Amino acid sequence: MELTVYLAGEIHSSWREEIKEKAHSLKLPITFVGPMENHDRSDLIGEEILGKQPGSVFRDEAASSINNLRTEVLLNKSDLVIALFGEKYKQWNTAMDASAALSLGKPLILIRPVELHHPLKELSRKANVTVENVDQAIKALSYIFEEL
Repeated sequence: MELTVYLAGEIHSSWREEIKEKAHSLKLPITFVGPMENHDRSDLIGEEILGKQPGSVFRDEAASSINNLRTEVLLNKSDLVIALFGEKYKQWNTAMDASAALSLGKPLILIRPVELHHPLKELSRKANVTVENVDQAIKALSYIFEEL
């Protein structure tokens, strides 16, 4: 069995690489997908495809349409979603992706530091598993593949 796992969360740190490396070292049969991690490409994709926009709001809306398309396709094809809420960045996209995963009936592993317990309490209760760090998420993932 192989799983496709969507990695939802901020694109400014290397948490995705950490998860991929740890899963690879455990030889877990997982393909990882997620949002465009190149921030400039993500911001400019709307104009690249649709042409120059008349202002920043229109530029953001054009990019959002293309990025939402990518997210919807990849979330739908995923077997499981890991959503990371870090301490440093605003997490609106992470919340949106985690909620979309739940709406699609996708199993959800939520990673959030204990400091974010209160603001994420409702989302945490909806997730299948809530952990505090990447290592705990990897342990939960690897448990799926354990044989009896």
